Amino acid sequence: MEPSNASNVAAVDIGTNSVRLLITDAQGNELERHMQVTRLGQGVDVTGSLHPDAIARTVEVLTRYGELVRRHGVARAKIRAAATSAARDAKNSKEFFDAAEAALGARPELLPGEDEARFSFLGATSGLDPAAGPYLVVDIGGGSTEFVLGTHAPEQLISVDMGCVRMSERHLKSDPPTIGELAACASDVRRVLEQVRAAVDVGRMRRMVGLAGTITALGAMAKGLARYDPKATHHMVLTRGAAREAYEKLARATLEERRGMIIEPKRAEVIVGGALVLLGILDAFGIEELMVSETDILDGLAASLR
Repeated sequence: MEPSNASNVAAVDIGTNSVRLLITDAQGNELERHMQVTRLGQGVDVTGSLHPDAIARTVEVLTRYGELVRRHGVARAKIRAAATSAARDAKNSKEFFDAAEAALGARPELLPGEDEARFSFLGATSGLDPAAGPYLVVDIGGGSTEFVLGTHAPEQLISVDMGCVRMSERHLKSDPPTIGELAACASDVRRVLEQVRAAVDVGRMRRMVGLAGTITALGAMAKGLARYDPKATHHMVLTRGAAREAYEKLARATLEERRGMIIEPKRAEVIVGGALVLLGILDAFGIEELMVSETDILDGLAASLR
């Protein structure tokens, strides 16, 4: 066993669609950052349980992450793993948590939606000028989407059951999706957004900050990127028009075609549903552009350890 390094911290975000790792030193300098699509939330919206194959895929990635954590000598007390929407919805989460703890070396915590929103805000607004706020931080995940309004700290927030995996599995059955399926998905998004309208005064925001893989992928498409380059997408401006243009190309394409159109081919199965969530938000609240952020809940979790 390698010696612990009290200055290093490790954060793991176990989401509905992907699992991500961030290791930093005490000053917040990045030592490792990784992302793998494992689709932990496969079928959860329908069955209420984590699928054995999804658990196996996710545990396999967590095992590799555990090796990296040990390689950097991170003490067990300085590891924070958070499971979000899929694990919140599943009745067999304990089975997954037991396997995840053995793989990673620390037991994941089941993060409530409101805490997920707070950590997303903390990560997304790091390095932003409070004078440019209030910010509306929007984190489109696989199973849930978080909305947080604030300047220095969260002032209003809500987490709703709407994400790229949940909406895709619920509505988009054909390849490519039919006009009727797309319309049903868009209608479902509008219905969920009424909860947001009642909880968050979106009209107060001066800048929307968008997080997570759907928004990063659409931003990369708008920039014409052939591979993932966080330096190119971090704090770029994505307009509603550019997001809609990317969505229309993706919605007309087959799954195989979509794999060649986006920077993360494994996201192709859920990118259309995610794009519909984003466009629904922009349309519902009359938002013409957003800032893409590559810092998010993962960075907020790491900061909480430092």
